[in-house]
Amino acid sequence: MKTTMKRAAMLGALTIAVAALAGCATQVKSLPLAAAGGESRGGVPVYFGEQSHPSVKTELGNVSYSVRIARKVASPDDACHEALGEAVGKLRAAARERGANAVIDVRTRFHSSESNSSREFTCGVSPSAAAIAVSGRLVMLESN
Repeated sequence: MKTTMKRAAMLGALTIAVAALAGCATQVKSLPLAAAGGESRGGVPVYFGEQSHPSVKTELGNVSYSVRIARKVASPDDACHEALGEAVGKLRAAARERGANAVIDVRTRFHSSESNSSREFTCGVSPSAAAIAVSGRLVMLESN
């Protein structure tokens, strides 16, 4: 009888632990860039994936950043958009610091899931945070 109760208690504790961990799982999302609020705002244009841009005059190097933000009360999609906005801000700041007038070939990534799309981005989101990695090429583009 005592052994049966111990087993039942262990099984109950294990079930609670598994349920708690399942609720903390990170979800990888692909979301539309258009909903992110205009990726070319902010002075330095940012071109995602194969998005067309003027000819490259000078290459100034590659750059990459990772961003993790607390979820607060935002929806998962809103948290991903906020993380993307912060990451793109870092790309733009790097471009200004290094004298670039654009960032091209921008890719987004969460762990091994990567996107080089001009229409959507990849983000990881959990109940507590959203995370994204971005990379791109700093360049001087020809003037139109």
